[in-house]
Amino acid sequence: MKTILQYFYTIIHLRPIQIYYQIFYKIRSIFRKMIGFQYAQFIPAESIPIVLKPSISSNKSYFSSENRFCFLNQEQVFPISQINWNNEQTFGKLWAYNLNYFDFLNQEDISQSQGLALIRVYIYAYPTLKTGLEPYPTSLRGINWIKFLSKYQIQDAEIDAFLMAQYVRLADNLEYHLMGNHLLENAFSLLFGGVYFDNETFLNLAKKILKVELPEQILADGCHFERSVMYHQIVLLRMLDCLNLLQNNQGKKLTELENEIVFYAQKMVGFLQKITFKNGDIPLMGDAAKNIAPTTYQLLEYANTLNIRVEKNELLESNYRKFEEGNFELLVNLGTVSPDYLPAHSHCDIFNFVLYVDDKPFIVDTGISTYQNNERRHLERSTMAHNTVQIGDFEQSEIWGSFRVGRRAKVKILTDTENEIVASHDGFKRLGVFHQRSFRIENQRIIIKDTVLGKTDYPIKAYLHFHPDVELQIMNDKIITNVGEIYVENVTKIEQNDYHYSEEYNKLISAKMVVLYFTNSISTIIYSTKNHENIDSNLLFSA
Repeated sequence: MKTILQYFYTIIHLRPIQIYYQIFYKIRSIFRKMIGFQYAQFIPAESIPIVLKPSISSNKSYFSSENRFCFLNQEQVFPISQINWNNEQTFGKLWAYNLNYFDFLNQEDISQSQGLALIRVYIYAYPTLKTGLEPYPTSLRGINWIKFLSKYQIQDAEIDAFLMAQYVRLADNLEYHLMGNHLLENAFSLLFGGVYFDNETFLNLAKKILKVELPEQILADGCHFERSVMYHQIVLLRMLDCLNLLQNNQGKKLTELENEIVFYAQKMVGFLQKITFKNGDIPLMGDAAKNIAPTTYQLLEYANTLNIRVEKNELLESNYRKFEEGNFELLVNLGTVSPDYLPAHSHCDIFNFVLYVDDKPFIVDTGISTYQNNERRHLERSTMAHNTVQIGDFEQSEIWGSFRVGRRAKVKILTDTENEIVASHDGFKRLGVFHQRSFRIENQRIIIKDTVLGKTDYPIKAYLHFHPDVELQIMNDKIITNVGEIYVENVTKIEQNDYHYSEEYNKLISAKMVVLYFTNSISTIIYSTKNHENIDSNLLFSA
């Protein structure tokens, strides 16, 4: 019954088009197997030479001397003619996806001959391919192949015939059943394929999708609507690559589409500049990790070469808020599952916050290390993995599987000013209680007040996760660290534990966390060591 209810509360949030295509693709697959339908490996086609400005180089993932591939901090060596493109068993599906993206064609030290050799190995492996024929890796691979071929001005009949067949297959399997960044990647890739092959069908499909999805997926403050800054960076890179393509290949006269992409790219650049910390770090909220997407600096530099100006926006529709005072940078998450019909990268992190002091991380999101459906993935999405409040062992929202959410909390913002934010959520309403949290910055200190509205017999806990470089000591109602001090009012118990911090996939670092137990309300006052001397001691407990 629990499983049935999980599916019910997950499915009711899906859009009709997602349900339609889930059913349509399954029925079509059964029918095509019955009649022996197969996609062609080659479709003869003639490409046109295209010109691209240099894009952002990919991180090094292919080591030619050993034919070694490294993705997500996990390595695999293959004989050059025996690369297992479907290797999901060793490191999981995401690793296999990365192998099939061919991002390594854009790393700085790969040669023309090495890249062509890998492309041909892939083409000859076609009869055995499975993972790489899915629409998402097909989309990314198509863009990467075209970027590589254009860099060296290669026109090869065999490669073009294979690439055309891949685009025909992609156009027949658009990811309307998933939506979100997957569908955007389909459209971006079809735009590349359309220009490369001078193909109106691909171009029209790309324009049709982008016309609907760009205003849907890019919020008014410039944030990508899945609210992961890592995915925001990835989508922005693709938009800038598309602008690069359109600006330097005007034969198709796609001015209207170019202007639309410019409009949203400016918003995305503005959001990214605003939400990035002064030292260049992005907040690792939701599904986000380092060394996956280009850095903010790289993206801003690339945007500048394409004459994209930064549109300065205040954080609003993204439901992030950023406060800066003195040597503090505080980012607060007021959002819930977003978008409602695509919860894949959402966590139980309502009212989670990240704090930097003197351009260094102090209180952090615990990060993510895996997408595999296991205990670690569930933990990293859970309430206790974030700097927020939990009641008993109940979750704010019903996370399950690797990417699913059933029942989900809703947030109500009560006060929203330059120095204060107050909001509540109903994630624990089944227990008869609501959680309200306020953040206030004044006099070089941060005051966080948590209130549980209603009565419960379950223990109430507020979590604080510290960066691995932070050393701490608990003294009565104080937490003393090498970065700052934290005073806590109305706490019944302070408990120090170890946890694993992960700022990259498959990389866990031991760090300290604190659990604050309280009954109805608690106030947490944070100030940095540097600012402590300037604070009137009478102010410390005037929250």
